[in-house]
Amino acid sequence: MKLIHYTTGKLTLLLFLLISTWGILFFFAMHHEIMDETDDMLRSYRDIFIKKALKDSTLLNTTYETTFDRYAIHPVNNEEARHYKEKWLNEDMYFPEGNEHIPVRVYKSIFLASDGCYYELEVKMSTLERDDMIETLIIYLTALFILLLVCIYVGNLIILKNSFSPLKKLLLWLNSIIPGKPVPPLNNDTKIIEFKQLNDAAYNMSQLNFKVYEQQKQFTENAAHELQTPLATALNKLDQYVQNEQLTEKQLTEIDLIYRSLNNVIRLNKSLLLISRIENKQFHENINININSSVYKMTADFTEIYEYKNLELIIESKDECNVLMNEILSEILISNLLKNAFIHSENNGKITVIIEKSNLIIKNTGENALDEEKIFDRFYMSSNKKENSTGLGLSIIRSICNLYKFHIYYQFRQEHIFTIKFK
Repeated sequence: MKLIHYTTGKLTLLLFLLISTWGILFFFAMHHEIMDETDDMLRSYRDIFIKKALKDSTLLNTTYETTFDRYAIHPVNNEEARHYKEKWLNEDMYFPEGNEHIPVRVYKSIFLASDGCYYELEVKMSTLERDDMIETLIIYLTALFILLLVCIYVGNLIILKNSFSPLKKLLLWLNSIIPGKPVPPLNNDTKIIEFKQLNDAAYNMSQLNFKVYEQQKQFTENAAHELQTPLATALNKLDQYVQNEQLTEKQLTEIDLIYRSLNNVIRLNKSLLLISRIENKQFHENINININSSVYKMTADFTEIYEYKNLELIIESKDECNVLMNEILSEILISNLLKNAFIHSENNGKITVIIEKSNLIIKNTGENALDEEKIFDRFYMSSNKKENSTGLGLSIIRSICNLYKFHIYYQFRQEHIFTIKFK
């Protein structure tokens, strides 16, 4: 989720809760005010009638009724009057003209007339207009609430979009940075102090990373070069000693061990240098690689090399598989996978290569499963470690897959299965 949408959503939710609370409180306040106004009018009608009744006792025997309002008078004995409490009621009154019931507010109280007797005065007033007013109030409040919420959401979205535009430019600039390439200029003018500080921090950090990258690259290349020279010299010296006819068989055996050890160190040095170059993203040129043709070419070479193992090779090309990547890395990726299958397959074993549109699957026979969590770690060695193995072949494969965001999996189903998902 984008920051602008996340922020706008949070602000809108907060405003929704605040406006909803305000709307509910406002509605109940208005409802109470309207009810109180109705009750005040009923009290006023009662006071007016009592004043008239005290002056004209003939009103005590009358009943007044209109379509929406009415009053009635009932005698009350002294005992009832002593314990009488005024009442407020909500009732429905039948309206003959409309053949319907309308809501009314009823107010009952007693008074002492001029003849010394107590009378109950029942005053009724229609609340139809009040209810219509409340209904209208709800409609207008709801409409106002929705309109206000939409306006606030759109307004926040526009304001935040303009406010966060420097951040968007900064992200685009960061995405344009290529490791190993000079840092491009950052043109991102803004009046917001925090964004200015973020621009400066991002630019300075990028410059620092470029310098560190160059230093690391130079150190790796120099270290590899400096190691290769003495190793090559040592090998040449050994070759000269081997030509000495005075060496005993025991000495030749020891020299052979040293020779193989030095070759392992050379291969190890080259592998570590390759991993470093991959992780530093020093392979930039990408082309469209046809995995099918690469597999056929390399399997032909490996079949000839490991002919003595008498392996059965099956290639199932179900679809054309084309991948955009560096040509050198594609050769290393496929070569290491196939070499791993040929080396670790027992004699008279079987290797199956399945090529799909987006997948490459390589299977080889084996008895014991490998550790799925450690198999791609550097220098991981299985129980059936092969001589001259550096333990970096699968680590190189994983580094290449991470570089191009490929997914590689290992499974054991009575045979070792390596699967690469290119997409």
